[in-house]
Amino acid sequence: MSIELPLVLGGLVVGFIVGLTGMGGGALMTPMLIFVFRVDPLVAVSSDVVASLFMKPAGAIVHLRRGTVHLKLVLWLCVGSVPAAFSGALLIQALPFGDSLDAALKTVLGVALLIASGGLVVRAVLQMVRTRSALGEGPTRPSAPEMVVRPVPTAILGAVAGLLVGMTSVGAGSVVIVVLLLLYPALKASQLVGTDLVQAVPLVAAASLGHLLYGDFSLGLTTSLLIGAIPGAWFGAHVSSRAPGGIIRRALAILLLASALKLLGASLPVVLGAAGAALVLGNLVWFWVKRRFSATAQAPEADSNRREPAPDRPDGPPDDPVTGPADGTDPAESSSRR
Repeated sequence: MSIELPLVLGGLVVGFIVGLTGMGGGALMTPMLIFVFRVDPLVAVSSDVVASLFMKPAGAIVHLRRGTVHLKLVLWLCVGSVPAAFSGALLIQALPFGDSLDAALKTVLGVALLIASGGLVVRAVLQMVRTRSALGEGPTRPSAPEMVVRPVPTAILGAVAGLLVGMTSVGAGSVVIVVLLLLYPALKASQLVGTDLVQAVPLVAAASLGHLLYGDFSLGLTTSLLIGAIPGAWFGAHVSSRAPGGIIRRALAILLLASALKLLGASLPVVLGAAGAALVLGNLVWFWVKRRFSATAQAPEADSNRREPAPDRPDGPPDDPVTGPADGTDPAESSSRR
């Protein structure tokens, strides 16, 4: 087993992004292993799932200590995700693709990344509308708002995410956070990230067990990734609880779109063109939203200024601070009279 520095650095970057944004590391780690390091797709999926088992707790512990985790939500998500994640690892081996398994995995990964990219866009729009801010979110205080947990939809969400992770290593953060935003709009941004990171630990543990038993796990590859990913996730989680990660998520949506198109077999000009179009269109929408919310915020302030009565002022011209009272009397004489 040998430690490779490029893999360590790649794991560091991915771990930091996972801790900062709460999105699943598989959405970045698996494409990085396939495209940059030319790793076999099944080896990339299996090794990334096992690496996530050790990477996720680093960020989850930070959020548990800060109180930005909804534990009841975590419970119901795990009811669906744990058995589904283990089943996904078995299912990927049972698919009747034979020698074309690598091509089939790339197609499944491409579709999963398209879903993840679209999920990040939907999440950004929902955050902008909810917070009435063009940044989508800002620093949040740890809190646990009272809300009614919906067990059946939450467990179904966990099952879908678990199956995706078990088959592709993608879906834990990219899909779960978006649907949680729709199901539970009362959750704050830091709570979404914290809840997702904590529920992903048992999910990834079940998927890892399946891939260790039936997958194509590489110990050297996984160890190199973990040396960088664990401190990266820890540091990213600390930054996440104090600073916005919305802008980074918008950039990641474009990166995931490009990776998905490449996995699906698109040519390089098509990939670059789609990424450029998404970048331009995204910025245009962002500027429009920024102007709209800025105008909305200024309107109530202007109304309140118009309604505020002017302070009472005495009749006649105001006193001059240099020449004295407006009636012409000497200031010293006026004070002696008093």
